[in-house]
Amino acid sequence: MSLILASTSATRRAMLEAAGVPHSCEPPHVDEAAATASLAAQGLSPAELADALAELKALRVSARHPGALVLGADQVLALDDGSRLEKPGTREALAAQLARLSGRRHSLHAAAVLARDGAPLWRHTGTAHLSVRPLSPDFIARYAARVPDAVLQSVGGYHVEGQGVQLFDQIAGDLFTVRGLPLLPLLAQLRRLGSLPA
Repeated sequence: MSLILASTSATRRAMLEAAGVPHSCEPPHVDEAAATASLAAQGLSPAELADALAELKALRVSARHPGALVLGADQVLALDDGSRLEKPGTREALAAQLARLSGRRHSLHAAAVLARDGAPLWRHTGTAHLSVRPLSPDFIARYAARVPDAVLQSVGGYHVEGQGVQLFDQIAGDLFTVRGLPLLPLLAQLRRLGSLPA
């Protein structure tokens, strides 16, 4: 049974393709900013917030495809003081975020939820801890000017599989989680469900 990815994320799609997971993609049509604000107002932790957003996306697409297996995913970045960062969106906002991240530790919480017929079947949230080295204003300006536009739509403003790796002096955790999808637990569950050969 083919999987529907409730996302337009090129990074998540590329991870599934590279792993040999047959899938199609469908946008969940969720107002992420409004959903995040509403869920955060309920006092959810960053990991709980990532899980709730992943479930919302999975259920939204699942409701449109009876019987289909749908994957929702989301990622939340929390700084060492508990505050969150969003996708920068512009190069100016990216530079400001990098200045805020410089010399600090943050956590990435990547959640995945599988749903069928409008109900969640399985969920997993992975967490990685990253230490950003002290960044000079010159480095920040050059980085913000030259990274691809896709980076502006990534929480934190980096792709560790690209130039973003230069931001860090330590990464503790699974690199798939850093990229936005706890892939190994997901693959294990897909095998258990018979969607992938065991």
